[in-house]
Amino acid sequence: MKIGEKIRRLRIKNSLTQEELADRCELTKGFISQVERDLTSPSIATLVDILDGLGTNLKDFFNEIEDEQIVFTKEDAFVTENEDFKYSLSWVIPNAQKNVMEPILIELESGGRTKEDSPHEGEEFGYVINGSIFIHFGNEKQKVRKGESFYFKANVNHYISNPGKTVARVIWVSTPPSF
Repeated sequence: MKIGEKIRRLRIKNSLTQEELADRCELTKGFISQVERDLTSPSIATLVDILDGLGTNLKDFFNEIEDEQIVFTKEDAFVTENEDFKYSLSWVIPNAQKNVMEPILIELESGGRTKEDSPHEGEEFGYVINGSIFIHFGNEKQKVRKGESFYFKANVNHYISNPGKTVARVIWVSTPPSF
């Protein structure tokens, strides 16, 4: 980590000039300039003063949290196929099982179905992008067509199947993750 570079980014983020930061910390503009260019290193006490002037602290400053990825591409997805059940499953958000919800894209061939999922905590939501499916929920079976959605508490065995002649595509979200 380049301390000076990070201090500079925080200063700019806070819309401060080097002189304004120096005044807040009772330091000189020249010293702040040298710190930002990594030409000198501040003592711990001086670094604490600089960080106070920037509205942060040592713990947060040195916490190396990566920026959260917000947008995902096709290349980010992980795909698995099940020839016996005639479906492919794409995890459209990598490592989503560590999150609160887990979205997938499932493509069911004609006559295909997912594996039966046992009851679990949480809820499930699905939206049919193409084709039509049956949602099997306990002893119930309901048809869901293109442009329609389903939503339920996952407290009974459940799965989906494709009774149609075309591929069915469904966005399916489970919370907590269960795929």
